[in-house]
Amino acid sequence: MRNFKHSIITKARLETIWELYADITAWTSWDIGIEYASLEGPFAAGTSGVLQPQGQDKLSFQLIDVEPLDGFSDVTDIPGADITIRFDHRLQKTLDGTRITHSVSITGPNVDKFGEQFIAELSDGIPQTMERLAALAIEKDESYIG
Repeated sequence: MRNFKHSIITKARLETIWELYADITAWTSWDIGIEYASLEGPFAAGTSGVLQPQGQDKLSFQLIDVEPLDGFSDVTDIPGADITIRFDHRLQKTLDGTRITHSVSITGPNVDKFGEQFIAELSDGIPQTMERLAALAIEKDESYIG
């Protein structure tokens, strides 16, 4: 298994971040690694979708855990690599704002062969993606107020 985890604290409202998570088509506005994303049903555990990483083929994924205003998890099997990538997205109210935590774990028979490469690529982009998510949420919060 290979893992990566990153957290930030933002002044953005937890509810606004959750709205951005739940709107799959908006993922491309904050996730720098995704060109396209869609969901074939509600934002709920068991629902499948399609996403296209930058410069790659489309991949199927499934939401496996969705807890409104708390977080969600999804899994993607990588065809031909025999690995599974699990993304966890968690939110927590703190005295300083909202803590956003994104983590990724890679498992499967070929994790020793491909895991380090995938983790390296993902860990480079995850902090930037989270900063964009927080900035977009703050922008939306300010537009609600204004």
